[in-house]
Amino acid sequence: LTRAGARDPNMIIKGIIPVAMAGVRGIYGLVLAIIIMSGIKPEGGYTQYNGYMHLGAGLCCGAAQFASGIAVGVVGESGTQAVGRQPKLFAPVVLILIFTEALALYGLIVGMIMAQSGQRRVGE
Repeated sequence: LTRAGARDPNMIIKGIIPVAMAGVRGIYGLVLAIIIMSGIKPEGGYTQYNGYMHLGAGLCCGAAQFASGIAVGVVGESGTQAVGRQPKLFAPVVLILIFTEALALYGLIVGMIMAQSGQRRVGE
């Protein structure tokens, strides 16, 4: 990347895209953690069901983020090298990176659904 960046400084920015996309996964985990924390109300009776639903939501989101992170790492490394050799490959590499991001987003959505269903059960 540094050799390609010495020839064309725009290559440095193109090489940082996978790193930035990998950082988004931490934000997804933070969002789910805030949702889960908002559902914990000890005075209202936090049942075992709620606890397991929240644990499952966290595990679901975390496993999806992990798998997506591995995919971004593999695609990011290969894609950055490929774009360094052939700049026309930048758009397809970004498209593949977006698909890996979708894996993480699906995990967040399922985790949010699980966390919300765990919170609804408190009022019963």
